[in-house]
Amino acid sequence: MAPDTSRRPGADAPLRLRPATADDCDTLLRLIRGLAEYEHLLDRVTATPEQLRTTLFGERPAAEALLAEWEGEAAGFALFFPNYSTFLARPGLYLEDLFVLPERRGLGIGKALLKALAALAVQRGCGRFEWSVLDWNQPSIEFYQAMGATVMPDWRICRVTGDALQRLGAAD
Repeated sequence: MAPDTSRRPGADAPLRLRPATADDCDTLLRLIRGLAEYEHLLDRVTATPEQLRTTLFGERPAAEALLAEWEGEAAGFALFFPNYSTFLARPGLYLEDLFVLPERRGLGIGKALLKALAALAVQRGCGRFEWSVLDWNQPSIEFYQAMGATVMPDWRICRVTGDALQRLGAAD
């Protein structure tokens, strides 16, 4: 589990980052829906609080999440999980989603989430910290580059889902 990483970008900024718990599933889903709406993908969200509870906090958690709270209210989140680099022979940290509510952007919340995850990657001995960004999302691309990230121009994501996944995984 990620440690509580309470941070204050400025003396007056009431920001707290903390590991999400099973009690946060409704809040996480609300933030996930906010992200999906921003990405014009709201119709693809099928997650439920119960599914989040099982997959994030059940017997075999698939990922971890940090919740960002501003003045005691949820303002954003980062969901991440370990991956592995065969070239480095070291673990890595993959950021699946990072989202800050539109009304809370510009307060240092996204930067604090990225810095907390980078620190966690260092603490865990990771060789790299990675994530994807939509090619049309220029504000996020510029933000990530300002934070020191390199947008990999020659890599593409491959994905198999739904019926195609079932066919690929079917026994011959």
